Amino acid sequence: MGLRINDTAPDFTAETTHGTIRFHEWLGDSWGVIFSHPKNFTPVCTTELGAMAGIQHEFEKRNVKIIGISVDPVEDHERWKDDIQKATGHRVEYPLIGDRDLTVAKLYDMLPADAGDSAAGRTPADNATVRSVYVIGPDKKIKLILTYPMTTGRNFAEILRAIDSLQLTAKHQVATPANWQPGEDVIITAAVSNEEAVKRFGSFETILPYLRKTKQPVD
Repeated sequence: MGLRINDTAPDFTAETTHGTIRFHEWLGDSWGVIFSHPKNFTPVCTTELGAMAGIQHEFEKRNVKIIGISVDPVEDHERWKDDIQKATGHRVEYPLIGDRDLTVAKLYDMLPADAGDSAAGRTPADNATVRSVYVIGPDKKIKLILTYPMTTGRNFAEILRAIDSLQLTAKHQVATPANWQPGEDVIITAAVSNEEAVKRFGSFETILPYLRKTKQPVD
């Protein structure tokens, strides 16, 4: 059985470009994003890590720590940073895990269980399932899981949008509709009666008996 939403994110100790970390301890009371890439010094991955570096401040504003991972050694991560900056204009300052023995990748179902015990001799094609994203809450529970194929670079603005939804809905009994953007109307959950909705949100619009919308709550 693989990891599912609301499972506790597996804890681990790993070597990173910021030194040795214990994952849950490193997260502390923050939200977290752990995202993997197939292999250093490859084109799509270079654009992805640079894109993430370019919006790191947006994650920090939301109390979200970000950490990357691949099966490459830490020393390769350090050498690759220059290429990422040259290609994208952004320097990677967040930590990158060097998961040479595949321990973390297997904990998070980023590789098949029979992928072997070492990164030695592996190619990007061997790591076809390793473009994954996990969003983890301060309670260490998994809130979101995404997996992309090798040829499709991720949209990190979408991950920020999803985090905005997760953080909003964690505070208020609301949900967010399709294509929602911060500041737009939200959906009142079925757990909130009409009477309680008036108390909580003031006015709301009933579109269907089971679909009620209201303005986004303000903290």
